Amino acid sequence: MSKRPFIAEQERAEGCTHVLLITTGSVASIKAPLIVSELMSYENVKVEVVATKPSMSFFDVGAVERAGARVWRDEDEWPSNGAFRIGDPILHIELRRWADIVLIAPCSANTIAKIAHGICDNLATSLLRALAPTTPTYVFPAMNTLMYEHPLTAEHLKVIREVIGYQVVGPIGKILACGDVGLGAMTEWKDIVAIVVDRFQLSKRMLA
Repeated sequence: MSKRPFIAEQERAEGCTHVLLITTGSVASIKAPLIVSELMSYENVKVEVVATKPSMSFFDVGAVERAGARVWRDEDEWPSNGAFRIGDPILHIELRRWADIVLIAPCSANTIAKIAHGICDNLATSLLRALAPTTPTYVFPAMNTLMYEHPLTAEHLKVIREVIGYQVVGPIGKILACGDVGLGAMTEWKDIVAIVVDRFQLSKRMLA
């Protein structure tokens, strides 16, 4: 899919719901194509995906693009040839201007810690640090049970909820990708989509 410079003013469409999906380094990123495909089955929805480098190991970028969304990587943020000029669009700023809602699904323990401490060392966390507090943002934790039960995770999630003001949904209990059984799996992908559908009262596309 073409990667022309992303300018929010040109990319936003009147009457559309603009959904930004952030994927991070959890096996649950494998669900990204399903989330995008389902969101795109509703009328007047546009989706963009921001993927951290670790998350790219878990899903097929081509499947996301075929569903109708672009995948933005760290490498897309700044030109590597020194061609940036003052006034050029800055990707993490343009994407946050574009988004009506942000879904961090899945949100790994590493990214949770970065958000809580204000670290912005990649496209995803830079975008989140620049995000307007009025933009509804949902965090869907996903990690091993013992990582979730680590005392720092509770502290980080408390900051995310009470200081930053993001909504934290999940995790849920099930057999995890590592084989352990317990709390730590990402909220079911259909329930993630349902949050967007309910919030914006979306309607399914009419079949031709």
